[in-house]
Amino acid sequence: MDERTLREIYLPAFEKAVKRAKPWTVMCAYNKLNGEYCSEHHTLLTEILKNEWGFEGFVVSDWGAVHDRVASLKGGLDLEMPGPQDTRVKAVIEAVKSGELEESVLDESVRRILGIIAKAQETPKGGAFDINAHHELAHQIANEGMVLLKNEGLLPLKEPQHIAVIGHSAQEAHFQGGGSSHINPTKVTVPFVALQEAAGDAELTFAEGYPADDSFRQDLIDQAAAIAQTADVAVLYVALPSYIESEGYDRSHLDLTPQQIALIKAVAAVQPNTVVVLNNGAPVAMSDWINDVAAVLEGWMMGQAGGVAIADVLFGKVNPCGKLAETFPLKLVDTPAYLNWPGGAGEVRYGEGLYIGYRYYDAKQMPVLFPFGYGLSYTSFEYSNVKVSSKTFKDVDGLTISLDITNTGDLPGAEIVQVYVHDRESELARPEKELKGFAKVNLQPGETKKVSIPLDFRSFAYYHPKHHQWITESGDFDLLIGASSVDIRHIETVTLKSSILLKSLLDRESTVGEWLNDPKGRVVLNPIMSRLLEESQHLFGNGDEDKETSNRTILMMVNGMPLPSVLIFQQELLDGPVDQIVDELLRQVHQ
Repeated sequence: MDERTLREIYLPAFEKAVKRAKPWTVMCAYNKLNGEYCSEHHTLLTEILKNEWGFEGFVVSDWGAVHDRVASLKGGLDLEMPGPQDTRVKAVIEAVKSGELEESVLDESVRRILGIIAKAQETPKGGAFDINAHHELAHQIANEGMVLLKNEGLLPLKEPQHIAVIGHSAQEAHFQGGGSSHINPTKVTVPFVALQEAAGDAELTFAEGYPADDSFRQDLIDQAAAIAQTADVAVLYVALPSYIESEGYDRSHLDLTPQQIALIKAVAAVQPNTVVVLNNGAPVAMSDWINDVAAVLEGWMMGQAGGVAIADVLFGKVNPCGKLAETFPLKLVDTPAYLNWPGGAGEVRYGEGLYIGYRYYDAKQMPVLFPFGYGLSYTSFEYSNVKVSSKTFKDVDGLTISLDITNTGDLPGAEIVQVYVHDRESELARPEKELKGFAKVNLQPGETKKVSIPLDFRSFAYYHPKHHQWITESGDFDLLIGASSVDIRHIETVTLKSSILLKSLLDRESTVGEWLNDPKGRVVLNPIMSRLLEESQHLFGNGDEDKETSNRTILMMVNGMPLPSVLIFQQELLDGPVDQIVDELLRQVHQ
């Protein structure tokens, strides 16, 4: 993975958690990054985590992630798990005795571990906790996370007389992932029971629809279609099974199981009022069946109280307000990593770089099933009165964008306003737009509230791999305010003044284009280029072009060539050997 991608895409979430929440421990990963185990990665664990971000706790290994205890101590790993192991301990002792490992490095890890032990001892210990209160909190969180993907007016349900409830996961709640993410909850809401309680006097019938394993059961499909046909509404609970989606391995496709796809199609064929409720941890393909159903509710890994949260949304007790935190593509081959995954020869390249998710689909102008930031509501919202705190601003000051949000519908609801930033011109390529701020606002029908979203230095910066720092560049930026990455309601243009003073990166291998894009380089090179362009008119000029057009054509031809390679063609016009000329130009640039 290249450094810019690491810094801009994969590290920021950890950086925010470390700087804002100040956790006591951070765990290293199993894998290698650029050929070095993360448990031994000095750049990640020491230079970035501890030195740059100011992490004061200790770094613990994932279970079995350490390969060389001495190397991991040097890298910045403080506590190995499971441990301690006699052979590992002896290796550390011998390394200190031999001078291979500086005792100060060991002391630092011990200091960090003892510091957290002391904090833990000083922290008041809780006793009993309120199981029901915690369950209700899980219920509220699940309500907030539901995303309504499709609704042709069927939802919220109006207490129909007969509801056909279909799906194994309606009776066996699929509420968490497998592997190490699995926990034993205090209680679990059964979705069918919760729906029954919410439905009041309505009649509910149940069909399993699909088995827990990967077998294909036509009899279950036929039974489900039969009860759906006689009902007013069919609600299908469809969970992606753990043999497809779990910790420890990647999915090889985006599909539901063949049984589940056939089930949805069969039910929808006999019951137009069909709702599909999904429980899954990541996007699934829906093109085979989505046009046949009236509504789709994305329930995710919904937690122990997710069953009642789904019932709340289906019957309108709760207005859905979640927005997608990732793009749902139409098919697997559309995804950014398709050509790079799973790699080979022990290596996988993150060849998509910065262009993941909506950044990729924007760049490719590719249609998707559901865009990033998307989510429906039972009400509607109007955006108005958009203002920025300053049209021209310094990067270190940032700015604040504010606007009014009005609930123009008949039901209470919450809207998540999103602000994307587009850099009109930059030295290095940047995505078309990037999410840099968002805010959630709860509104009663007809109510208007002002929303303010601050944008700081990093909202406009990108990481420059040659300068090894975050930089801004003076110029115009578009601020795109919307309800999703494609539903942009308003655009404001602002002008940034950069405070960054960068050293020139020009060297003997720099291209003509790089020289002309460098402020100092352009000044010192322009006199020479003027003479070269004048002479080049005779060699490359087109008699049908004016001088300005001809010069532009010539510059395009040589733009990507190293400067010495261009100068050598016109050696006779220079006041000395090419090497001396380039050395003098570099001296002027770097002085």
